[in-house]
Amino acid sequence: MMRIGEISKRADIVVETVRYYEKIGLLPEPDRDASGYRAYRQAHLDRLLFIKRCRTLDMAQDEIRELIRLTEQPDADCHDVDALLARHLRHVRERLQELTSLEQTLEQLQQACSDGGRVRDCGILGSLSHDLETPAAPAGHNHVPGTHGKGQGV
Repeated sequence: MMRIGEISKRADIVVETVRYYEKIGLLPEPDRDASGYRAYRQAHLDRLLFIKRCRTLDMAQDEIRELIRLTEQPDADCHDVDALLARHLRHVRERLQELTSLEQTLEQLQQACSDGGRVRDCGILGSLSHDLETPAAPAGHNHVPGTHGKGQGV
């Protein structure tokens, strides 16, 4: 049995995140010991490490939740796992395209002010004050890690 500080340390995840994963249902609530402290088991640590690996792959909470659900059916066909990963990979590829476009826009902005000078003459700030020539990202898309919306390849 482990207390929250120990499982947090062993998983290298802050205590607040452990509590958060419990709150949103990714991590089952542990039993309480006689003193009322959370009493975590090895299964909790294994789940935390699984979640951490999924987050390292930038998987969203719903994707992790689905993978956890699938792990609870060990004899089922793994087609659903493969399909989830394929959707996630498509999302990652879309984000890479968005980031490439963002990189190009930032390079264009940076070129607008390559000679230095005063802020009032800054080409970067001038460009940011007017519409950029690049199209806006499609509705619901962003470049914030871990943010996936339903219907966007999740």
